[in-house]
Amino acid sequence: MSDVNQSQAGTVADAQKDNWLDRHAPEKVKPYGRLARWDRPIGFWLLFWPCAWGVGLAALAQPQVGFGWWAVILMFFGAVLMRGAGCTFNDIVDRDIDMQVARTRSRPIPSGQVTARDALYFLIAQALLASAILFQFNRFTVWAGIASLALVAIYPFMKRITWWPQFFLGLAFSYGALVGWSSQTGSLGWAPLLLYGGTILWVIGYDTIYALQDVEDDALVGVKSTARLFGDNVRPAVAVLYSCAFVLWNMASILAGGGLIFAALSLVAAGLLAWQLWTLDADDAENALFRFKNNHYVGIVLTLALLADWAW
Repeated sequence: MSDVNQSQAGTVADAQKDNWLDRHAPEKVKPYGRLARWDRPIGFWLLFWPCAWGVGLAALAQPQVGFGWWAVILMFFGAVLMRGAGCTFNDIVDRDIDMQVARTRSRPIPSGQVTARDALYFLIAQALLASAILFQFNRFTVWAGIASLALVAIYPFMKRITWWPQFFLGLAFSYGALVGWSSQTGSLGWAPLLLYGGTILWVIGYDTIYALQDVEDDALVGVKSTARLFGDNVRPAVAVLYSCAFVLWNMASILAGGGLIFAALSLVAAGLLAWQLWTLDADDAENALFRFKNNHYVGIVLTLALLADWAW
């Protein structure tokens, strides 16, 4: 379907096919759901998994307390809301750029489905609901969550001033690793900081793959990214990022008291990351998008690895 037809139909160019929003949501809700990316759930999953990792790592460190299932449930809904709020803010800030990029000009604001003012109201509503969830946790976690808003606020501007906007996305999208840990312990330590560092590298890697879809348009518009920075060296560069992430994740597990079970099962995640790079075609947008989405399974594997190590 052409961009014009997509805009007329209301759908977004990179939305998941046959998603529930386009099929079942009321017509008045659909544009706001597209702003929050409810038609593309991969984003909130990638925001959620570091939260689950932080909770799982805390369970390794204090097995007598156990795995914080209720915290994980709250954080899942918090991730949906905060991802939606972040995307809404990003679309408000980037509305002029989105008009010039083929993949994004069908988004609700540039296509005229939602005004910037109404998008702002929607942003505030999501942020308030997310705040209600955040205040269910201990005071340290509440303040840590509030501090993360600075990272959310600066990210949309980074693509204009640095070749490393993916690094700033990593700072924001990995923050759940710290919040997940602190929700169980009321503090921080070296183990969650290593988990956070590894997750930042992972985010930079997978978002570099995602950004391959827009390299040509970004160059025309003047938007910077690691995909453009790495150029023909995308695969080896992301390989280094993924490898360092894997090492830091295992160091975090060891510091928290993890053992061979996590180390062994984490190799499955390493295999998924290796497959992404082995089969990556940097010139094929659909190939890059599919490999980016594969990181959802990396999140599942590492969560199960932490659970298994805690249980046994």
